[in-house]
Order: sequence, then structure tokens, then C-alpha cells
Amino acid sequence: MDKGLNTAVERFIDTLTPLVEDLAGDVLKRTPKLLRDDVTVEAYNLSVAFIDADGRHTDDELYALVASFGGRLPTHLAFASPDKIRTAGLLTGKRAWLDEPSVLFDILVKADAKGDTEYAKTYYERAMLIAHTVASLDSVTSQAELNAIDHFRTMVLGQINNIEAAKAPKKPVAAKGTGGGPEKDGDTEDDAAGPPRKEDLPPARPVAELLAELDKLVGLEAVKAEVRLVADLLQVQKLRSERGLKVADSSRHLVFTGNPGTGKTTVARLLAEIYRSLEVVELGHLVETDRSALVAGFVGQTATKVVETFDRADQGVLLIDEAYSLVRGGEKDFGREAIDTIVKLVEDRRDRVVVIAAGYPDEMADFIDANPGLKSRFPKTIHFPDYDTDELLKIFNLIADGNAYSLGPGAEDDLAWWLDSQPRTKGFGNGRLARNLFEAMVAEQAGRVVAIDDITDEQLVTLTAEDLPPIDILDPNAVATKPQPEEDEADEDEAAADPGDAESNQAESNQASDQAESDQAAPAAGTDSKSSDSDAADADSSASADSASESSSSVNDEEAD
Repeated sequence: MDKGLNTAVERFIDTLTPLVEDLAGDVLKRTPKLLRDDVTVEAYNLSVAFIDADGRHTDDELYALVASFGGRLPTHLAFASPDKIRTAGLLTGKRAWLDEPSVLFDILVKADAKGDTEYAKTYYERAMLIAHTVASLDSVTSQAELNAIDHFRTMVLGQINNIEAAKAPKKPVAAKGTGGGPEKDGDTEDDAAGPPRKEDLPPARPVAELLAELDKLVGLEAVKAEVRLVADLLQVQKLRSERGLKVADSSRHLVFTGNPGTGKTTVARLLAEIYRSLEVVELGHLVETDRSALVAGFVGQTATKVVETFDRADQGVLLIDEAYSLVRGGEKDFGREAIDTIVKLVEDRRDRVVVIAAGYPDEMADFIDANPGLKSRFPKTIHFPDYDTDELLKIFNLIADGNAYSLGPGAEDDLAWWLDSQPRTKGFGNGRLARNLFEAMVAEQAGRVVAIDDITDEQLVTLTAEDLPPIDILDPNAVATKPQPEEDEADEDEAAADPGDAESNQAESNQASDQAESDQAAPAAGTDSKSSDSDAADADSSASADSASESSSSVNDEEAD
């Protein structure tokens, strides 16, 4: 009989009961005995809801339920068999209990909102232990169970985050590297030959903290959901392993697909930390590499370079950027040798290194097909979509804010028009585009304000529509698909109503029109050359509008696959 659920339930009750008792005098008006019973019922509702998530109600799940609550609730559950529980339909439909926050959780949230307590966060941590334990009761965790856990986590953390935002609203910070200087997001081939020393690393961070950082990234909703599912499955497998239960074999290697600048390096780094926190790997560092670091020009050297790269990634995560480039070349190209060596090492070191292969979708399909062993070793693909214009605006504002700039009145509409004019084709820069645009606007603004006498601080830090570069300066194929935003019609009406001001308003309108025509007629500049892997990591750009104020926090770090 599995006692894992009993332990999780006991921790929930023993931890939450004192917190609820603290509120009894002001809110609940109940005796300590009744309060403990309330918390016990809450644990029961959580347990049966997660058991019902996939509708299977297996013997292992029901035996664990009986062992956990048979002696805690005044019912006949202690004498019920799994068959009787299923026949009676005791758990049928209970999954609906997860659709909305419970009354108890709502009470804890309101208490936290009024004081300096963190009761709701404690509830969340203990409830997630019950959720993961239920999912670990069967040898194979179902997708429905993982989806239920993810839904519950998102719902509960949403309430907790609302409290924290109301208590201490913080301005978001720009992504790492947007301040100008180069900054790497992981180890590269120029780093030391071996992995970092364990004693030099900071303590492993809680998984909940890492997932919260993931949730703060701009966009990437589907990616976030996939990563949460990976984390949940790993936590379930860890629970089974700790209790000596069989853990189904599964590959942890991943394929990331998408255009550059969509946050693949950021997510890879967070995953590396999650793997460390869940003891999948011991160090959890991220090593970035590409073809240039894996393929040599002479016979016998390529395999050695691949082995050396895996050595640096030992007990961490290896991110192979543009992995599809290993497939390119003729019969004498050594890229195939690199692939063959990678296939061997991901198998030989499957308990020591997690490999993420990244690149464009179609090309990555060619990479997976290049060796029969790759498909089984990289079974999961996570696609990173392009950012839409609203998301790019958020990223731009975060970069600007991190560099002490802001957009002037009305400039955001023109900025959105500029972004809408950029073709969303293969190689679209995403976060890197937002950073390059910011740097171009800063240069334009400098040329504009340098001639102003007695310039104010506000003028020095304000970017206006006049500072927008030509729409094709970063991509010669960019074409305006709709007219650039004009002055508000209300201004025109005001000019018509006040003839004395008409001449002034008309001059301003002509100036804006001249600027738009000048932008359209400006010659196209060449596109940026492809950055190296290290340079791409410097272009960190995708951040969340809700990100905490620490400048070192990682928020959608821009990368170059």
C-alpha cells in the first residue's frame, strides 16, 4: 500500500492548521478541532480532485486514498475497497473542484492582502506536494494529470501574484545585456575545459521560484505550458524514485525550434536550473555551442571536440545552436561524424548531461532525420513562435526603461506601425529586432537633441516618433502595409475652431508629414550579419512586464538560433 499520499496529506494538515487557527478569532469563528477538520476536508478535496483528473481511479490511487483519509474522516471510507469506491462513483466529477479557488484558499489570500503574511504561498506549496504525489501513484503519469496540475498551479499562483503586485508594485527591468556591454548567458567554447566546481555555484533555487520567473517572460504561453509539464513530470518521477517505485524510462533531451530572439537560451537556462533543483543533474549550468566548436577540419579531430564539449557540460545542460548545420556539407564533411558522436554520448551520458538541439523548424527536422538514433533520443519538440507587435512593444519598453529612456506621447502608435511593417519571415529577429530598433532610435534622438539649446533632462531621455529610423533600415524587404499614424483629428478640429492657431497647427502637421516622407524615402541599410553564439546571448531582450526589480533576473534573454 502506497504511503506517499498519507505523508503529503499529513504535511498539508500539520502546516495549514496553525495558519488557519491564527485567523480563527478574526475571520473563521471556529474551534481548533473544527478548524483542523476543515483543513483535512480541504486536503481530501484536493486529493480526490487530482485522482479524478484522468478518470482512471486506479487501485493504487484508491488504496492510497483510503490509507490517507480512512482514519481522518468520520466516514466508512476506511472499510471501502477500490471496487466499491468506483461502483459508488465517489470520485466521479470531483476534478471540477480544481476549476476555481477554494473557500479556504480565498480566505488565506484575503488575509495575506491585509497583512504581511504568506499563508496562500504556504497553501500552494503543500497543495502541489499532494498534486505531484497523486500523479506519482501510478507507474505512468497521464497527460490529463499533468494538465490538471498545470491548471491548478496557474490559477493559484495568479491569485498570489496579484497580492504581491498590489503590495509592492515594481517597475520591470530590461533584459540582461540591453545596457550595452557584452554579456554571456552560458558557457561557450572559450570557457574552461571542465564544468564549474560545485562549491563555486550558488544554492539550487526552488522549482516554484524558477517557474515563477518563467511565467514573467513576455509571451511564449505555449512554451511556458510545455516547460511546466516537463517540470511536473520530473517532480513526479523524483517522488517515485525516492519511494523506491519503478520510474518509466524517458528521454530528457529536447528540440527547440523557432526564429532567433524568441527566448530559447533563456528557457534553456531556466530548464538547466530546474533539472538541478530536481536532482536530474548535479550542477545545472548551461553550455552553449555550435558547429564551429564541434566540427574540425581534419580526420579524427571532430569526435575529440564533441567529447570535450560534453565534458564541459557534464552534470548540466548542453545547448547546440543551429544544430541543423551539422547536416550540411558533402560526403567528406565532418558534420556527420559530429552527429554520430553526439548520438553515442547522449546515450552513454544520459544520466549526466541533458542536450537541447535548437534551430529553424524545417532544418531541425532534417537534423533529426540525419541519424536513426536521434529521433528516439530527442522525442519532444518545443516550438518558440515569433512575438506579435504588442509583445515587441513590451520588450522595447523594457529595454528603454532599463536604459533610462521612455517613449513620448503618441510615439508608441508610430512604433507599432514600424513593427507591423517588418516582414515576419524566416530569420525574423524578434527580441533582437526590438533591441536594434531601440539602438537606432537612440542614435536618431542624439542627432535631434544635440542642436537644442538649454536641453532638459526630459528631452534627453524621451524618444519620439521623429526618432524612428526608416522602416527598411534593418530589413530591406520591410514595406509599410498601412499609413503611418497621423496627428489626432481632435487637433485638426481645434485648429479649425481657432483661426488664430491654425497656422501653427498646420506647420506641425507639415513637419510630421515631411518626417514620414523622409523616412519612407531613406535608403535601405544592410541587414545585420549573423551574430556568433556568444554575441547572440548578449542580445537578451524578452522580458516580462511583471518582472522583479533585480537587474540580474533573467527575462527572455535574447539568443541567436
